[in-house]
Amino acid sequence: MTTKIIATLGPASMSRESIKALALAGASIFRLNFSHSVAADFEPIIKIIRDVESELGKPLTALGDLCGPKTRIGEIENAPRQVDKGQILRLGLPGENPGQEGLFVPLDVPALLAGLEPGMPVNLSDGMLQFTVTRAVKQDRLYEMVALNAGVLSSRKGIAFPGKHHSLPALTEKDIKDLHEGLEIGLNAVAISFVQNGEDIRHIKNEIKKHDVWVPVVAKLERQNAVDRLDEILALTDVVMVARGDLGTECPIAELPIIQKKIIRACRHAQKPAIVATQMLLSMVKNPIPTRAESTDVANAIMDGADCVMLSEETAVGDFPVKAVEYMREISDNAVDYYLERIQGPYAPKREKNPAKYLAYAACILADNAESKALVSHSLSGSTARLLSSRRPNLPIYALTPDERVIHYMNFVWGVQPRIIEATNESHMKRAEKFVAECEDFKHGESVAITAGQPTPGQTERFTNQIKLYYK
Repeated sequence: MTTKIIATLGPASMSRESIKALALAGASIFRLNFSHSVAADFEPIIKIIRDVESELGKPLTALGDLCGPKTRIGEIENAPRQVDKGQILRLGLPGENPGQEGLFVPLDVPALLAGLEPGMPVNLSDGMLQFTVTRAVKQDRLYEMVALNAGVLSSRKGIAFPGKHHSLPALTEKDIKDLHEGLEIGLNAVAISFVQNGEDIRHIKNEIKKHDVWVPVVAKLERQNAVDRLDEILALTDVVMVARGDLGTECPIAELPIIQKKIIRACRHAQKPAIVATQMLLSMVKNPIPTRAESTDVANAIMDGADCVMLSEETAVGDFPVKAVEYMREISDNAVDYYLERIQGPYAPKREKNPAKYLAYAACILADNAESKALVSHSLSGSTARLLSSRRPNLPIYALTPDERVIHYMNFVWGVQPRIIEATNESHMKRAEKFVAECEDFKHGESVAITAGQPTPGQTERFTNQIKLYYK
């Protein structure tokens, strides 16, 4: 399977039968949403994932999605309330609007109000209600804002301040607790919500180190600040998620498709997997088939070069969770075929001094010319497999590693089939040759292009330095 599928688990899909069916349908990563749960709730689910993984002989990744500081307004008096275009509302800290002048929107998060100025945008209810700040009644405590459109305002809805930096950390106290408890029960990867900059990635990685383990970190891009600092975040994170729901409340909807394309392209150039998420097959929560627009949306994300596509409500609470994965897989297979036909061969690297990237490209060219069956990569960290994947070859990539943590990380990477191998005293190339010789996927006489890295005396850092055309 080339493009990877992430399925969110929930009431509709947490049984062993459901998880096995989702895995057979094509899901290789299972998202556990910590927004309304704690690690103890997921412990039996992770045990089921491990059990199904063992039965199917297929690595399955348990991804813990931390809640983050998603902010919500307080209770609206006599909610729900109709808001008319041009209506003036007040937004501020509870108790700061004596006499309740007009419709008051309480927000018990001082850090979000700090520095708010006239002209700044405010979005409520996932962007369905949009406002502009018109006046500071009490600086940093109480403001007036004008409604740009009509709609219904309810209590406890999410609020966003597009483009405004705030001092709230991406990791809350709940997130840190969930992170450590999640690692104890066996999470294979963690996603951090509402990332603003590279410091947020450093923070979560330092917390993971305290637990004396390593797991890949998924940076969820949900704020304009994160998009503006994409290069900084890419240098530190392991995976990026284009979380279009909250990102769509921060960025203009009309610009969101281009932002998605730019993020995916930047991820491929940085050899970091990119996930596209939110409302991909949303109609399948209640319908057995997706809409034409949804099918096209999924295909376009894949043809943009996304490594993974993610299902949320569709598999967590939908009536047709397995069908949703099956449709996602079918759309993906067709889109990948056209994508590979369109690019007509592996991507050549930019003009840069990067021997590892050029070796990966050379391996892809060699395998194509020799009409090889596959590319085989031996890598301790998975970096060589990511380099091969970033070239987008028209061949499967077998990523061999003795590290189970890396196996579960490779599930995020386009075109990669992770395989665990035994750590022996043999060279990496010999291990790869032995794998090919014993693997039933390859027939006698077929060739594979093998990449491996065995440090030499003058080599100051570890990277791929060998390519071999191997005939079984």
